Amino acid sequence: MSELDETWAFALAEAESRARRGGRTDIAKYLALRKSNDLLRKIGIDWLATTFQTIAGEANRSGGTIQISKEDGHRFHVGNATMVGSLLTLGVRVRKLSVEAGWPRTPRDGFICGGGLACANIKHLGLKHANEELLLFQSPHGAPRWMRHDKRGRQHEIHEAHLRKHIALLLSED
Repeated sequence: MSELDETWAFALAEAESRARRGGRTDIAKYLALRKSNDLLRKIGIDWLATTFQTIAGEANRSGGTIQISKEDGHRFHVGNATMVGSLLTLGVRVRKLSVEAGWPRTPRDGFICGGGLACANIKHLGLKHANEELLLFQSPHGAPRWMRHDKRGRQHEIHEAHLRKHIALLLSED
């Protein structure tokens, strides 16, 4: 967690405490929801990046030559909204796989269409057909889960096996 994220979390906790002490349960409930959603976002985004890094590391131990870089504070657009989060780049020779994930941080950044908590893009340089847009939702059990839409508009939950297919494509010679 960055220093700014820690400061933000502390400020939210303080505001929630003041609202509870002042009898403003509506504001306190909103801030508690915001804190909960931010935690789900962080866990979901960390899982996505860590899983890709773990799979790339396994591939490298088996002879792959994937170069890995990560950038925080990355800004990207989804529709008319601006997401702020992280960018993970995996590269092999001239091939690149980028994974950007984040959410709007300020009202000026807009909002996520479709009701998700966060957005992610998986992009293969030069292989547009393999690119995917993901939305992060809270499962009925309270855990974060990434979802994608197929060409027919059906939703599918993202699991590690699906991410392995992206790494396999990155490593393929085709």
